[in-house]
Parts: sequence; structure tokens; C-alpha cells
Amino acid sequence: MLTIIGDVIIEAGANIWFGVVLRGDEGQIVIGPRASVQDNTVIHVSPYNPTIVGADATIGHSVVLEGCRIETGALVGMNATVLDGATVGAGAMVAAGSVVRQNQAIPPEVLAAGIPAQVKGPLSEAARYQVVRASEDYQKMANNYKTLEFA
Repeated sequence: MLTIIGDVIIEAGANIWFGVVLRGDEGQIVIGPRASVQDNTVIHVSPYNPTIVGADATIGHSVVLEGCRIETGALVGMNATVLDGATVGAGAMVAAGSVVRQNQAIPPEVLAAGIPAQVKGPLSEAARYQVVRASEDYQKMANNYKTLEFA
């Protein structure tokens, strides 16, 4: 089941998966074009900050986003949390299970990992490929679901 409450904008080509909660009851949530928000993710806002997920960003399974900005093409790994006022830069990767602190800025095209998240360095070529492919793969999967018939 998908739950959408309040001021939520989902742009063209975005794919929102099973069990996601988009709770724009205190402000706006924007899911950018072709962004992927995967199963059981919870996206909320704070009274001070909207939550913006940029174009082609990938939000992994069971992520929590609260009043933050995920820029174009970034990837937030499974079970990660990004807190109020934080920014994840374009093309960056937040490792699974990491916590991006309140008002923390993760620069573009780096790997951030840990609790709290720390920048580990620039993305390797393999990681950069994974970030780009994640969005593309979920676009294909979403399109496949459009043609399936369920009994």
C-alpha cells in the first residue's frame, strides 16, 4: 500500500514503490522526474524545510528522509536516514544504514558512510556506474510493471 498525504508533487516518470509513505502534512514534498523511491521508505517534511528528491535520484528500501534535499542523480542506500536541513549532493552515494545529520552537507559525487555519515572520498568508477544504473534499472522495472497482469 502506498500512502500520500498533503502537499506532495510527483513529477513525470518517477516511480514510487510498495509501502512508501509520502507525508507532506507540514510542508511540501517534491519527487523529481525519473526519481525512484523504493519499498517501505518514509518521506516527511519539517515545519522549516520541504523534502526535495531530485531528478534521477534513487532512494533505497526503507530509507527515512525528513526535511532534506537529495540532489540530481544521488543514491541513498537501504535503511539510511537523512535528517532535517541536510543536503546530499548531485551524484553522491550515501551508504546503506548511514545517518546524515541535521544540516549536514554531503558534497557531489562522493561516498558518505557511517553513523554519523562521513565523507569517505570520491566515488570509484564502479560506484559511479552503480549510482547511474540504479535510476535507469528502476525506470525499466517500473515500465515492466505497467505491462503485467495480476490475478
